[in-house]
Amino acid sequence: MATAKKAAKKAVKKAVSKAPAKKVAAKKAPAKTAAVKKAPAKKVAAKKAVRTPNAAFMKPLTPVGPLAAVIGSTPMPRTEVTSKVWVYIKKNKLQDTVNRRNINADDKLRALFGGKSQVSMFELTKYVSKNLK
Repeated sequence: MATAKKAAKKAVKKAVSKAPAKKVAAKKAPAKTAAVKKAPAKKVAAKKAVRTPNAAFMKPLTPVGPLAAVIGSTPMPRTEVTSKVWVYIKKNKLQDTVNRRNINADDKLRALFGGKSQVSMFELTKYVSKNLK
């Protein structure tokens, strides 16, 4: 019986404490709607400057060793070296069919990859940069 009385008291306290909160919230709501502020007008975005490429990436480097066998030995920027390596990989269908992040090496690429038969695309730049002078 004592638990029933405690439960009844808790229910009454909850109802009493909730009722004033509803009244206070109801009084505040009309005040908020009356004082609605308009959003400030958006400023016109300043014209963006044209991006200039990083000079380090655009410096012509000469491929040597096994990299020269894959893409040629003419000096070219790093960005172009990476593009040509990917062209070679796609042309010879060396990207792994199951895990597209891996590159399967043929004879030319195996020499570039230090004898590994498969390399992830994230390791590719490490092996390419070792063969640029």
